[in-house]
Amino acid sequence: MSEATSITTGTLIAAEKVNGTNVYNADGEKLGSIDDIMIDKVSGRAIYAVMSFGGFLGLGEKFHPLPWATLRYDDQKGGYVVNLDREMLEGAPSYDGGSEFEWTPDYGRKVDSYYRTPSYWM
Repeated sequence: MSEATSITTGTLIAAEKVNGTNVYNADGEKLGSIDDIMIDKVSGRAIYAVMSFGGFLGLGEKFHPLPWATLRYDDQKGGYVVNLDREMLEGAPSYDGGSEFEWTPDYGRKVDSYYRTPSYWM
């Protein structure tokens, strides 16, 4: 990592620092943490945050792609807040850790539809 990306100020942050950041619901309950970011290769925009949820020591862990538009950074929490509860998250599109997973436009549209966000996959 270069020194330039290790220093974050204002609203910029290095992707590797986002990984591991906690995700909370509006009540302040921790739902999971950011495992990865899906970025559009052409525009450079973050499109999805992949949140790890559940499991213990990596067993039974699920990964939930969240449209980036559903996340709001909260300085006081030092993490992201989403307007979800555990029930909604449990019914959301996800995939199991360690499974063979292929991201397709149909899957992306399913994620966007579930969260009622404009689809990246037009």
